[in-house]
Amino acid sequence: MIVLYHNENNVIKVLSKANESIAFDKRASIASVFMDLAVSYPQSKVVWCNQNYQDFIDLKVIDNVFHHNKMMLSYNPNTINFLGRKIGYIDESPFIRINKKVSYPTWQMSSTVGVIHASILLAIDKKIKLDWDFDYYLSSIAKVCMPLGLLCYSEPKLVSGSCPISIVKTSNLRLFKFVKQHYKTRWIFLLFLNLVIYEFKFPFLAFLYSMFFKNRNKKNISINKIIVHSSLIVKEEKTVDIIIPTIGRKKYLYDVLKDLSQQTHLPKNVIIVEQNPLLESISELDYLTSEIWPFAIRHTFTHQPGACNARNVALTQVESKWVFFADDDIRITGSFIETAFEFISQYKNTAVTFSCLREGEKAISKEIFQWNTFGSGCSIVKSEVVKNITFDIKYEFGFAEDSDFGIQIRNTGNDVLFFPAPQIVHLKAPVGGFRTKSNLAWNNDEIKPKPSPTVLLYKILHETNEQINGYKIILFFKYYSKQSIKNPIRYFFNFKKEWKQSLYWANKLINKP
Repeated sequence: MIVLYHNENNVIKVLSKANESIAFDKRASIASVFMDLAVSYPQSKVVWCNQNYQDFIDLKVIDNVFHHNKMMLSYNPNTINFLGRKIGYIDESPFIRINKKVSYPTWQMSSTVGVIHASILLAIDKKIKLDWDFDYYLSSIAKVCMPLGLLCYSEPKLVSGSCPISIVKTSNLRLFKFVKQHYKTRWIFLLFLNLVIYEFKFPFLAFLYSMFFKNRNKKNISINKIIVHSSLIVKEEKTVDIIIPTIGRKKYLYDVLKDLSQQTHLPKNVIIVEQNPLLESISELDYLTSEIWPFAIRHTFTHQPGACNARNVALTQVESKWVFFADDDIRITGSFIETAFEFISQYKNTAVTFSCLREGEKAISKEIFQWNTFGSGCSIVKSEVVKNITFDIKYEFGFAEDSDFGIQIRNTGNDVLFFPAPQIVHLKAPVGGFRTKSNLAWNNDEIKPKPSPTVLLYKILHETNEQINGYKIILFFKYYSKQSIKNPIRYFFNFKKEWKQSLYWANKLINKP
């Protein structure tokens, strides 16, 4: 382990794990010294620390929280991050609003304290410029490499005690430059538009300045040669229960059960919550008892429709160490569960969403990376993680319950990773969807809410004001071509009414007991 101490502008000292001084170029930027250390010590963790926090950094905890080489950790005790709140105007991801009480996934790195392995720095050497602004450089590494498989976190365990809070100075020049270098070009126009509309600011200089920079995502960067070997020691108990909500899909569910019965790693329990809103109805799943299955089947029949309620009912019956959230119209290979646990054991992660595609659909990525949502029909999660969380019934028959559940997982200090393999095939059965006509409170409104109130509910609960406002602008442009009003002035006023109506119902849902 090598520890670099700096004063935001220059490196002050560099120490080895044995507390011995290491020589460095005092005229070089912090990022340059940072890279020089990686070249000189290619097998080491490289730690950085602002000199104001050298009495608060906990070096002993690093070996525990930094448990494999494909990680990047930092911690900023301040409420404002280096790019400021305005980045939310063009980034809807859950990585913007950071829960600083727990280990939380984010590309927003800080120069306050942090750690990365030298092998990552060597993989990006000469491909990401060594910026003089160290905060900028660190966040650039994370933003570029996060989709490539670098796992980046805000980690409060890096500091101990009541560490000082400093004033963070944000800059429009830096913000626009960062957006231009790490997002598609259209986002600098949207950022400018948001600042004009919501803050009555006209940052022409910052906008024009950003045009001189090239996007860093187009560089030929790969970190695939860095193999993950987690040093975490955990009790490897791989028992798993499967939970499946179902309604009107007798044949498809049977195929799912057959796939599960042929697994090389069998589940312990398959928990099925069957719904049929017709009061006189009874279960149609006769094969649950007429056939012999190599696992216990726990079957609940209810007249209350809704996937949120069904999954919550199933969660109360989970006994195993892991739970597989499945849909009733998926297909998996016989080695799916076994292979899934091999990847989970490698990363030691507690929540994983798998690639779930129709036949012929193209995979979104071949990399294992930090997922920005959660798949309630294609995920495996450690049972203790979801022991005290549920699918919020306020989202029932709406949208965003998956994303909300994912945020709840992250707020417990657990991350959701996306695994491209083993793949799940999603049949999208023709009797899919909600399959029952839901009587939502806003269905009969003369002015239809736009967006869906449950979508706005999620955004109010989990996103910043800037993220909500940025989404509103994007929705305004996207929705125009899909609705009947072509007069832009009439459309503008109608959109405002629809948004207001959605906001009304979202707040009603928030206050709903």
